[in-house]
Amino acid sequence: MKFWVNNNGKNESVVAADKIRRELTSNGFELDQKDPALVISVGGDGTLLSTFHTYADRLDSVKFVALHTGHLGFYSDWTDDDIDELIKRILEHPDHIPATSYPLIDVTVKSRDGSVSHGTAINEAIVRRLSALTLKTQIDIDSEFFESFRGDGLCFATPTGSTAYSKAIGGALIHPKINVFQMVEIASINNRVYRTISSPLIIPSNQTVHLYPQDAEDYVINFDGLIVELQDTESIKIEMSKQRAQFAQYRHRHFWTRVESAFLGRNGN
Repeated sequence: MKFWVNNNGKNESVVAADKIRRELTSNGFELDQKDPALVISVGGDGTLLSTFHTYADRLDSVKFVALHTGHLGFYSDWTDDDIDELIKRILEHPDHIPATSYPLIDVTVKSRDGSVSHGTAINEAIVRRLSALTLKTQIDIDSEFFESFRGDGLCFATPTGSTAYSKAIGGALIHPKINVFQMVEIASINNRVYRTISSPLIIPSNQTVHLYPQDAEDYVINFDGLIVELQDTESIKIEMSKQRAQFAQYRHRHFWTRVESAFLGRNGN
C-alpha cells in the first residue's frame, strides 16, 4: 500500500511520524506523497485541516487517519500513546482500509465578469469583509429571498465542523451521520432596514444558499483557516458537496463521546 505521513514541527509529532514511516516501510508499505491510498496526519487539528486541503482534489482515492500529539481531536481516534496499536491495525488491513465518511461544503463564487471559482471545506466556510466594514448581503435559500443581513459575517459549517468555530458563535452541535449543514450569523445587526433570524439554520443537503453582497469588493472566504480574497463578487453559492471525506476507521469512537471528552471532561469534571 502507498501511504504518506504529514506532521507539524512539534518534537512529539516529528518523533511519532518518523516511527510510523519506519515501521510501515519496513513491512512493505511504500511512501508516496503524490499518489497515496492512506494519508496519516500527525499533530493537531490544524495539521489535519492542512493535510485535507493538500489532497482535496483526490478525495475519491485517498483515506485519512489523524493521530494527535496531545488531546484527541474530532477527526482523530489516536494519540501518540497509541502509535504501536495504530501501526498494528494498519498492518492488519494492507489491501483494504476500513473507512467512514464525513460531509463537506462546496462554495461557488461568481464574479461580475462572469468568471467562476470554487472551494471546499471540511469544517466551515466563513464569509467576511477583509476590512473592518460590515458584511451586507441578501440571503436566498433555494432561490427564495430569506433575509437582508448586515453584520460581521456568516459561518457555514459541516456537522463535524459544528464543534469548531460554529459552536463558539452559538451554532448547534450536529452528528455527522446527518447530511446537513448550518448557517450561523456572526454579530448580526437588526434595525428597520436589516432584519435577521439571529438563530442558526440547519439546512438539508438538497438545498442551497445564495449570497448577493451589496458591495462587490473587499470580501474573503475562510476555508478551514485558508483565506481566499474575492474581487468583483456578484454571488456566492453554498451547498453540500457531492463528495465526502473518507477517514480510515481502524477503531471507532462515538461522536458524542468525543464531544463530552472535548468540552466537559469525564463526568463533567
